[in-house]
Amino acid sequence: MSRIRDTWRSVEQQGSAQKGTPKGNGSGGTEVTPVAADAESILVAFTPNVASAQDYTRAEAELEQCPSGNWQPNTKTMLFFGPEEHGPGKEDFRALRSRLYQLREKIALKKILITSSVPKEGRSFVAANLAQVLARQQGCRVLLIDADLRSPGLHLALGTGVAPGLSEYLLGETGEVAIIQRGQMTNLFFIASGRPVSGQSEIVSNGRLTRLFDRLAELFDWIIIDSPAALPVSDAGLIASCCDGVLMVIRSNSTPFDIVRKAQERFREDHILGIVLNGIPDAQLDNHYYNGASPTKSKQNGR
Repeated sequence: MSRIRDTWRSVEQQGSAQKGTPKGNGSGGTEVTPVAADAESILVAFTPNVASAQDYTRAEAELEQCPSGNWQPNTKTMLFFGPEEHGPGKEDFRALRSRLYQLREKIALKKILITSSVPKEGRSFVAANLAQVLARQQGCRVLLIDADLRSPGLHLALGTGVAPGLSEYLLGETGEVAIIQRGQMTNLFFIASGRPVSGQSEIVSNGRLTRLFDRLAELFDWIIIDSPAALPVSDAGLIASCCDGVLMVIRSNSTPFDIVRKAQERFREDHILGIVLNGIPDAQLDNHYYNGASPTKSKQNGR
């Protein structure tokens, strides 16, 4: 835990004039997971989170109906689509995965919102790679959702289409199966943001999102949701009410501490699972998890 505490101090120093303690997860303070450069832990034994083998088979049959395609992911930012088992940032995501499974032993945890205080902190990068590292576990079905209806980008990073997607479903134009995409990575599914719409906050809060998430929870073991930044608009807070927890992404040496605290106030205190510190310079890392590869600075992962 020393690395986590040291990392939090580095965040706090950015706003040393501010006083008070950020909101936490109910266990004595906010957890901070460092993500070197923009993070896979020891493989976690996995038992499908469904009521019975019959339910698991039924879910498989339903997901077979989802449209499949040949995604063309950007392997510079979509880390686990590349051929290398180890590489910059991968071990940090493995560590984050392990931490989430530890939390899952204490609380019900399946639907996780990934957000940030302001844009350009790397939340989409964290959401996409967290979903990938979770899906690498045998039998673990993971759904990644781009719920940023204002400035979507996950479909570009994955190299797939933007529609039909979430906006079409929320407008009542299609059902959930039609908007769930499956690509070449086994167990990883994706819902894109859909076509551009106006009145995003009203659409998100029309009640259909809650019904969608409840339905999807029957089919998937983890659901990772990428949302807009918390401070500019209200969307993240609205979406969080449908989720089990929130991970805040902070860009190292960039986001003022008081801005982070203000963003956290948009969510219930017991909803904040922790903080992911993104883009840590090499010199600030205490150690490396593997030989032959070292973390690199984050320059391309701004969302």
